[in-house]
Amino acid sequence: MNDNISLDKKLQLVQEVGEEIVGLDELSTLFESGTPLVAYDGFEPSGQIHIAQGLMRAININKMTRAGVRFKMLVADWHALANNKMGGDLEKIQTVGKYFIEVWRACGMDLSRVEFVWASDMAKNSDYWKLVVQVGKTNVLKRFIRTAEMMGREESLEKLTAANIMYSCMQVADIFILGAQITQLGMDQRKLNMLAREIGPQLGFWKPVVVSNHMLMGLGKTMTDADAAHESSAIQRAIKRKMSKSNPDSAIFMTDSPDDIARKINKAYCPEGVVKENPILEYCKYIIFESFDRLNTDAFVIERPEKWGGNLTFATYTELEKAFETNALHPQDLKLAVIKALNALLAPVRAHFEHNAQARALVEQVKSFQVTR
Repeated sequence: MNDNISLDKKLQLVQEVGEEIVGLDELSTLFESGTPLVAYDGFEPSGQIHIAQGLMRAININKMTRAGVRFKMLVADWHALANNKMGGDLEKIQTVGKYFIEVWRACGMDLSRVEFVWASDMAKNSDYWKLVVQVGKTNVLKRFIRTAEMMGREESLEKLTAANIMYSCMQVADIFILGAQITQLGMDQRKLNMLAREIGPQLGFWKPVVVSNHMLMGLGKTMTDADAAHESSAIQRAIKRKMSKSNPDSAIFMTDSPDDIARKINKAYCPEGVVKENPILEYCKYIIFESFDRLNTDAFVIERPEKWGGNLTFATYTELEKAFETNALHPQDLKLAVIKALNALLAPVRAHFEHNAQARALVEQVKSFQVTR
C-alpha cells in the first residue's frame, strides 16, 4: 500500500481512471482498512496493439498503482482462443501476447507493481476449472448471453458458440482466482463485471469494485447525434464508437511510423468548432494532456505562423476545448500539434522494436498475421 498519499488522493486517482465506478464507498473502506489491494484487467492478444491499449492503458494503470494498488494484467490467450481471435491459432495468439508485453515495457508503464499473468498458466490449475463450472451453475443461460457484447459479439443465441458462453464463466472466475478486489476494464466489460458482483457473494467471495474506463473512439466519424441519442446504453455507445483493428485507419498503432501517424491524423474526423464525438480532441484529453511528464512539458503548444496569430499554449484540456469550440483554433493546426505529440510519445516504442532483436522479430510476426475479430 502506498502510504505517502492521502485517502482523498488515492480516490481521486481511481476516479480519474473510471468513467464510471460501482462501489466507490466500498473502495474507500478498502483503502482505509490497509488491505493490500489488487486490480486486474485482461486483454485478448489479437493483432497489433493500438494507442488505447498501449499509451492510454499505461496512463490508467500508472494512476492505479500510484494509488497503492497492485495490478495484475491478464494475457487472456485462452479467452482469445474461445473468441476465435487469430483464427483460433493458440500459438499465434501467444506470440501476439508476448508482443503486447514488449509494448507495455516500452511505453512508460510502471511495471514495478504490475504482474503479467497468462490465462494458459491459470488453466493448468484444476481449481480454476472447478470455479468456472461453479460460476456457470449460478445463472440460467440467458443471463450469460447478456454479457456477450464484452467479446464484441451480439446478444444472439444463434450467433454465439458454446465457447463464447464458457468465456463469460472464465472471465468471472478470473477475478476471484487472481484475488482482484477491483476490476479495471473498459465500459464494454461492464455487464460482465456487474455479473461478478452478483455471483461473488453467492460463491463465498466478495463484490469487486468495478472501475470502468473511457474507451477511446475511432478516428472516423463513428456516430451521428441521432445515433448517440438512440443508444441509451453507455456500453453500446462505447462499443459502437471505439476504434477497430479490422479498420487500420481508425486507430493509431503503437509501432506506426511517423508517416502513418501523419496520414491517419490528417484524414481523421475533426470538423471546425465541433467538440462532440471528435476523436482528435479525445486524443488530446485522454492521452496528450495526461502525458505532460513524458513530453517534458507543462502545456500543450499549438505552433502557428505569426500571420495566423502565432503560437497557442494550453495548460488544461478545458482551455483547448473552449478555443476549438469558439473557432479560435483551426482543426489543421490542432492536428499538426497532435501528430508532433504522438510521434514524441511513440518514439521510445519504435526505438525498442527497432533495436531489440527479440522485440523486432515479434512485431514482424504479428504484422504477418491476418487479424480476425
